[in-house]
Amino acid sequence: MKKVVNNFPDNFLWGGAVAACQIEGAYDEDGRGLSTSDLHAYSTKLDRSNIEKEGGGTLQEIKQMIEDNDSYFPKRFGIDFYHTYKSDLSLMQELGLKAFRTSISWSRIFPNGDEKDPNEKGIEFYDQLIDEIIRDGMEPVITMSHYDIPVNLITNYGGFANRKVLDFFVNYAKVLLERYGDRVKYWIVFNQLNLVPHIQFGSLGLYEDESDNMLQLMYQAVHHQFVACAKVKKMANEISPNALIGTMVADGTMYPATCKPEDIVFTMKKNRMQYFFTDVQLRGEYPQYALRFFNDNNISLKFLSDDEELIKNYTMDYIAISYYYSKVADSTKNNMKPFDGEQNPYLKPTLWEWRADPLGLYNSLSQYWDRYQKPIFITENGLGAIDVVDENNEIHDQYRIEYLKNHIIQVKEAVKDGANIIGYLSWAPIDIVSSSSAEMSKRYGYVYVDQDDFGKGTKDRIKKDSFDWYKKVIETNGDNL
Repeated sequence: MKKVVNNFPDNFLWGGAVAACQIEGAYDEDGRGLSTSDLHAYSTKLDRSNIEKEGGGTLQEIKQMIEDNDSYFPKRFGIDFYHTYKSDLSLMQELGLKAFRTSISWSRIFPNGDEKDPNEKGIEFYDQLIDEIIRDGMEPVITMSHYDIPVNLITNYGGFANRKVLDFFVNYAKVLLERYGDRVKYWIVFNQLNLVPHIQFGSLGLYEDESDNMLQLMYQAVHHQFVACAKVKKMANEISPNALIGTMVADGTMYPATCKPEDIVFTMKKNRMQYFFTDVQLRGEYPQYALRFFNDNNISLKFLSDDEELIKNYTMDYIAISYYYSKVADSTKNNMKPFDGEQNPYLKPTLWEWRADPLGLYNSLSQYWDRYQKPIFITENGLGAIDVVDENNEIHDQYRIEYLKNHIIQVKEAVKDGANIIGYLSWAPIDIVSSSSAEMSKRYGYVYVDQDDFGKGTKDRIKKDSFDWYKKVIETNGDNL
C-alpha cells in the first residue's frame, strides 16, 4: 500500500519565474529585432480593473507603432537584465532558488523570424545566461515563446495563422535544443497557450483586422501551435532525449455563479473548453466536445495529412500552469469566450480586480491531476501590488507573504492528495514590467527595483520583507510558512 504523503518531495523545485520581454531590455542591441512585446505602450489613462488586451491592433496601427518615436514602450527596456543578469542572479542565489524560469527572445535569435541562420550575438547571450543560472545552483526552466514573436512574422506573414510561421518556429526551436539541450532539462514551448483572445497578438501574432472570422483564425493559429509543440517534442527525443517538454496554460477554471442547473452546466462547458488545450496536448487528440463547438460556431480548421499523427504520437511530458485568481460563470451574463466571467462576491478585489483564491489553486491542481495523471509544474503564482519604500529604505510587504503562504498551503494539500507536482515558481522574484498593463507600479518581486512607470529611477535593487520569508520557506522545504 502507498504511504500517505505529508510533505513536499525532497527534490521539489522552489523557484521564481520571469520573461525576457519584461526583464531584459536592450531591445536594439546586438542585432535583436522588434517583437510583439516591444509594441505595448504604457498609458497614463490605464483602467487597471478592465484590461481587455495586451498590445496589438489593426495592421495599420501596428505599423504606426513600429514608427512611433513619441510613446514610451516599457518592455523595450525592462529592468536592464540584459546587462545586470549576473548581479540579479546572485540575489536569486542568495534567496536560495532551486529553479529559475525565463524565456528566450525569439527576435534576439532570429531578428526577423524568417532568416536561415541565427544571430550569433543572441545565441551567445543565452549561452552565458544559462551557464550563470546553473553556476548559481538553479535549474534553468526555459520558455521558447513568451509573447516575443518577431514583428516581421506578423506584418508580412500574419502570425501563427500562416503555416509558414509554424515552420519558422520549429527551425528556431531546433536551434535552441541543439545549442542548450545539454544544459536545459525543463522546456515550455509556448507561454499560456490558452490565453486567447486577450493576448492573441503576443501569443499568436494575429492583428485585429486579419480576418472577418477572427474566431476561426484564432483556433487555426492555436492548431498550428499544437503541431509545433508535437514537432518540438519529436525533435527533443532525437536531440536531447533527457529533456522534458511541457505545455503551459493560464488556469481558467471557473465556479458556477449559483447552484442553478443552467449555471452548473454552462460552467462545465466553459471549463471543458479550457481543458481543450491540455486535452489535445496530453491526450493526443481533438475531443468530440471541441469538434462540436467548432461546428456550432462555423469554425473549419485546416489539417495537413500528418497533423493528427504528430499530435497523437508526441504528447507533452508535463503540464505547466499559471494561477493568480478565479472567477464565476453566470449562464445569463457570460458567453463561451475564454475567461469571460464574473467576479466572485466572496473574494476581495485588488487594484487590478484579480481576486485572490488560494482554495481555487487546490481545486485546479486537483482537477488537472485527476484528469491527466501527468506531472504538474506551477510556473507562475504571485501578487501584483503597489509597494512603498519607507524612510528606512525598507519594503514591508506582509500582504504578499500572506498571499503566497496561503497558496503554498493549498499546493501542499494537493501534494498530500497524491498530485505529482514538480515545483513552485513564484511570479516574479524581482520586480519587472507588468505583462498586462506595461507598468512598473504593479510589483511582484521579493526584490524591489527602483524604477517608475517611465523607466526613471536609480535602478537599485532592495530586498523586501518577503525575501527573507521565501528564503526560509525554501530552506525548510515548505515546512516554515
